[in-house]
Amino acid sequence: MDRAVDRDVLSAAAWLHDIGRPLERVGEIDDHDEWATAETRELLADEGVAADRIDAIAHCLRTHSIRSSSPEPESPEAKLLFDADKLDATGTVGIVRLACVVGERSGRTGTQYAHLDDASTHEATTDRPDVSLLREWARERLEQLHTPPARRLGRSRWRFMEGFFEQFESEIGVRADA
Repeated sequence: MDRAVDRDVLSAAAWLHDIGRPLERVGEIDDHDEWATAETRELLADEGVAADRIDAIAHCLRTHSIRSSSPEPESPEAKLLFDADKLDATGTVGIVRLACVVGERSGRTGTQYAHLDDASTHEATTDRPDVSLLREWARERLEQLHTPPARRLGRSRWRFMEGFFEQFESEIGVRADA
């Protein structure tokens, strides 16, 4: 890191980065990080927070996503938030979260969002992901980590996830290379 981390900026960004996620899940907004950035600017300005601090927090919020529309994180705080957010979606917690997201989306739409335990299905389609796409989802996040400590932790979590996915595929009768 080029400079010391501003823990106040990082803490505020950590608290606020996903405030738009519930609205995105129900389709009220399209981009939770863009919405959170705008909403946070207004909230913090109303509280009298200095403009430079608001800008620093807003940068963290706007860059924490892996969407193609999201700019790259530049500040140490933004890189740390990005990495923490991606690490939170990997490992044991990430696997459970992925399963919950699939269930939530299936329940909301009334149709099966993904097929995760169907041995007769060996390939995913763009409209019906399978466990191989969940693996890619996790790998993409880990490949984008910015800080050396996050990359080390990411490698450890990836090893766990690989073992999990291999065991999962073995139990349902689908090989990763099939």
